[in-house]
Amino acid sequence: MLTSIVGINWGDEGKGRMVDLLSQKYDVVVRYQGGNNAGHTVINDKGKFVLNLMPSGILRDETVNVLGPGMVIDTEHMFHEVERLRAGGITVTPEHLKISDKAVICMPYHKLLDCLEEDRLADKKFGSTRRGISPAYSDKYMKKALRMGELADRDALKARLADILEWKNLFVVNGYHHDPINLDEMMDWIDTYAMPFKEYVCDTTDYLSEAIEDNKSVLFEAQLGALRDIDYGIYPYTSGSSTIAAYAPIGAGIPEARLDTIIGIMKAYSTCVGEGPFTCEMFGDEATALRDAGGEYGAATGRPRRVGGFDVVASRYGVKMQGCTSIALTKLDVLSYLDKIPVCVAYDIDGERVDRFPIGVKLAKAKPIYEYLPGFHCDISGCRKVSDLPKEALDYVHYLEGTVGCRIKYVSVGPDRDAYIKMF
Repeated sequence: MLTSIVGINWGDEGKGRMVDLLSQKYDVVVRYQGGNNAGHTVINDKGKFVLNLMPSGILRDETVNVLGPGMVIDTEHMFHEVERLRAGGITVTPEHLKISDKAVICMPYHKLLDCLEEDRLADKKFGSTRRGISPAYSDKYMKKALRMGELADRDALKARLADILEWKNLFVVNGYHHDPINLDEMMDWIDTYAMPFKEYVCDTTDYLSEAIEDNKSVLFEAQLGALRDIDYGIYPYTSGSSTIAAYAPIGAGIPEARLDTIIGIMKAYSTCVGEGPFTCEMFGDEATALRDAGGEYGAATGRPRRVGGFDVVASRYGVKMQGCTSIALTKLDVLSYLDKIPVCVAYDIDGERVDRFPIGVKLAKAKPIYEYLPGFHCDISGCRKVSDLPKEALDYVHYLEGTVGCRIKYVSVGPDRDAYIKMF
């Protein structure tokens, strides 16, 4: 079985929690895009873990985890993330973690350029996490990136890096008027933070192809959501990579593979970290109450998330872009404090009701049209089967199924590993 777990909206839907839950059924878990610019918070019997680069399967000793060629990897961040995992009793070895030789290294100068450009943009900034993701992907497509496989030959890597920095300093010095990037300092960084992972690097295409031939089950884990996809998201307020399920085999290194199942992760309300249009956004006391009830602060950045009621228009679009076969609905329990549940059912654009997700200027001009459904106003965190849910909560789940056009298979009612209901 080849399954992809993907976000439906702007990211932060709770994918890590569902991957942790479902990974017990899979032999291999693969991250296939992005870097450490987002995070998954997972709570299980071993404790609470925030994962930025590691696949959520890393928390299971019997699962092999892969970082695919579609990723950009900040090895300094990975170095410290692995340290924290080991301190928490998690095993991380070359047998447990495999890194593609084709994955791009996110260098310190990528983070520098990310920060310099966001500062230059000032109030027009894109809301970058300033972790170098887009600059690293830019270098990949300019064919001026270092890849993990190059760690095998330090001398050849240094020679390539010297050529890259000659080009890179044209922008850093003449464009941003910053001190030049120093080759020796970059090599010291590589020796300290990248070389320790040299033994983890391999041809993950061969590994995954053999795993599939051996009938092993593979779970593909995405970062962020459909609305942050570089092609289909709220451009230019997107990530630098493709976050949709169709890219999973490509970013994992096995483009010939075909997915069997696509599970879309969708919150029972809306959240968004970063800049860009967020039509359903709430403000003031209403937003504060929802944000605090859901603990809506970014796992990677700590930034308060923008919040709103469930967005039918955006979610229907996200489900379609992901090609979902089923949905996992997260954080239904958060809505228990509400007497009535807000739902953004359509957009108002220049006085016209719009039901299809727009792009560009039209999206920027969109205003939410809200309706309210009856609340369930009780604690549902102890519910473990469909019959445990109050009628209003079950009605809300069925309403969401109908509006987005896809069945909801799992409903999360709390942060613990067993706090979920299987609907069918």
